[in-house]
Amino acid sequence: MINMKDDRAAFQENRTKKALEMGLDKEVFRESIDLALSLNKYEYSYLWNWMGVPIIQLPADVMATQEVIWETKPDVIIESGVARGGSVLFMASILEVLGNGKIVGVDIDIRPHNRDSIESHPMSKRIKLIEGGATETETLAKVRREIPDGARVMVVLDSDHSYQHVLEECRAYGPMVTKGCFLVVADTLLGHLDQDEAPKARSQFLSSGNEPLAAVNEYLKETTNFVVDPEVNGKLIMSSSPGGYLRCVGD
Repeated sequence: MINMKDDRAAFQENRTKKALEMGLDKEVFRESIDLALSLNKYEYSYLWNWMGVPIIQLPADVMATQEVIWETKPDVIIESGVARGGSVLFMASILEVLGNGKIVGVDIDIRPHNRDSIESHPMSKRIKLIEGGATETETLAKVRREIPDGARVMVVLDSDHSYQHVLEECRAYGPMVTKGCFLVVADTLLGHLDQDEAPKARSQFLSSGNEPLAAVNEYLKETTNFVVDPEVNGKLIMSSSPGGYLRCVGD
């Protein structure tokens, strides 16, 4: 009789070990940056849909986000930056499987066709859209009203990626994140690019120093409530947000 040993714990232990090792491999990380830059001419992150709607994310970030949602099971996920709607729909679909929770999508300009894509989707029942500047007082008040007492809260920051705006978002939304959950700051990859490598076909030209990673580093100097999760970020090869998955460790 074959002894089929339960190896789940050992499998997870090895996976964690490899993720941590990969996170320290600077050569592999540089190779992933070079590949991402090569793929950018094809607008690679724009090529993917989630349940029929453009998600504008790299596959590694989609996988990482669903992992942290499944692990932490937030009641509310706030995302600044709705774009075409695929990301809020993606996270809503994970909450639908979990059987609980809602997405609060915040954007300064939710265009009618993008609103239609979201509101006509089967997952729209788990989404609340708020139009307004992410750090404006009125917008923040509306967001807070969507958070029930005692709710577990996760935040994803994916709007204006300039240093000052991201830092202001971290300061505004970081305190909403509950212990054990994540603050995800998108597009931190920009902080690893030289000026001549930074994407120029965007609404803003952002290079090292004026980008999300610089804001994350500054925010982490201001607070002890968050740490860069080593295992999640260690896996973020071919990702737009390496170092951007911050776990809340404070009350």
